[in-house]
Amino acid sequence: MNINLVEKLSKNKILPIIRSTNPQTVTDIARALIDGGVDIMEINVETPKIFDAIDKLSKEAIICAGGIITSIQAQAAIDSGAKIISSPIFQDNLLKISKDKKLPFIAGTSTANEAYSAWKSRIPLVKIYPISAMGGVEYIKNLLRPMPFLSVIPQGNVKLEEVKQYIEAGAIAVGIGRNLTSADSYSQITQRAKNLLEQFN
Repeated sequence: MNINLVEKLSKNKILPIIRSTNPQTVTDIARALIDGGVDIMEINVETPKIFDAIDKLSKEAIICAGGIITSIQAQAAIDSGAKIISSPIFQDNLLKISKDKKLPFIAGTSTANEAYSAWKSRIPLVKIYPISAMGGVEYIKNLLRPMPFLSVIPQGNVKLEEVKQYIEAGAIAVGIGRNLTSADSYSQITQRAKNLLEQFN
């Protein structure tokens, strides 16, 4: 499946990020998000066991394998059914794999220079991470003012109430982790996902 990543995330506005070393926990959180209307999410590959969860969930939603740093990890993610690979860094070897496999790659960048270099490499979506440490919403505004052509997704300790502010500042979508997925119950995660999606529909 060839995904127009920017188009897909422009519509959804959020990219939930799941982090756990337990494949069952990952699966349960993912299904709670799916129940809330989410059909694209990032699953961080904390351990190789997480590839089993990706394999299972790839039949139910578009899965982005996150935290990918090596070519071996990237290949394992693709083999397990991930349709997108995401990295906290920008690496040529991951760019090459994504081009060879015709799979979208979200590169992690922090500075304006890194973001521009990723864009020059024809990476469709640039992750700005860790956004809270870089200055939050104001940083996105300052970054996009001289480079409005960048398609950026801020990520890193984003709070639920900040999502709309980031979108209004010019972000294509927002990566949101524990503030969405860390909850007392799975139904709470489902409700949070519904509430976020309703802001943009």
